[in-house]
Amino acid sequence: MFVLREPPESEGDPPKLLDLVSMAIRSRHYSRRTEDSYRRWIRRFILFNGTRHPNGMGEREVTRFLSYIATKKHVSASTQNQALNAILFLYREVLKKDLGWLDGIVRAKKPRRLPVVLTPAEVRRVLGGMHGVTLLMASLLYGAGLRLLECARLRIKDIDLDRCEITVRDGKGRKDRVTLLPARLRGRLAEHIAGVRLQHGRDLRKGHGAVALPGALYLKYPNASREWAWQWVFPATRFYRDRETGEHRRHHLHESVLQRAVKDAVRMSGISKPATCHTLRHSFATHLLEKGYDIRTIQELLGHSDVSTTMIYTHVLNKGGRGVKSPLDEVWDE
Repeated sequence: MFVLREPPESEGDPPKLLDLVSMAIRSRHYSRRTEDSYRRWIRRFILFNGTRHPNGMGEREVTRFLSYIATKKHVSASTQNQALNAILFLYREVLKKDLGWLDGIVRAKKPRRLPVVLTPAEVRRVLGGMHGVTLLMASLLYGAGLRLLECARLRIKDIDLDRCEITVRDGKGRKDRVTLLPARLRGRLAEHIAGVRLQHGRDLRKGHGAVALPGALYLKYPNASREWAWQWVFPATRFYRDRETGEHRRHHLHESVLQRAVKDAVRMSGISKPATCHTLRHSFATHLLEKGYDIRTIQELLGHSDVSTTMIYTHVLNKGGRGVKSPLDEVWDE
């Protein structure tokens, strides 16, 4: 049995396994969410196997754990694959074991499902039931095709009001891309940003005004965290104390705030579809296709690596690239 607990009691103690995991993740500039997720899954894997050290375990223990969370805990295929990714990271990047059996483990296959899409009229009903900051954010999800966290993590420097462009930094797959800023939102967003600037000025006068910076940028530019360009477009209403620097900072508005607002708006609209924040992004892509925009252009706006991912929206339109017309329609047309 070995110790899983967090930090070492003194500087002379060797780091615990989970601390090594955190060090390896941070050195690769992965997100805090990834760090928390990997630590959680590695902890569960070790506890499931009686706190045995991973050096003494192998394919049998990994397979048993993955089967357990799938059959007993009923996790989804994506969650099961997330657990596998954490275990693979542990062995390959932390323990430095390039074990052949790791490549033989079969990943859970995600079911291929058509996305839920709202009609333009339904989008109007949902957005019509919202107000304030969450209305502006939801409008960006639909109007710019943003993912939930991409919207929440926007910084001032990512918004170009003159060119009506939004730069998405470090999106899914750690890619940057440029998408459009809807002209209808330009004035409203400018007004919102002006209010955020006033708040930032008040924070600075109180000795605060810092935000988290990506990677180790704060080491290279110590004052950048208080600069206007790096501030969140949608800041949280409260401060938090950073556990590393001790600074009082503002985080971006938590995504759950927008999720709840969209959920409430969908319910009040009376729409029967199980619509979420991501439904607005799906609707953005589908409505552009309906208007005849090129699928490669839509692929770039969405940030898809492979056009086959974007092609799913042709199936939502029931075109499938063929534009098939039902024979029943021909019968009734005669």
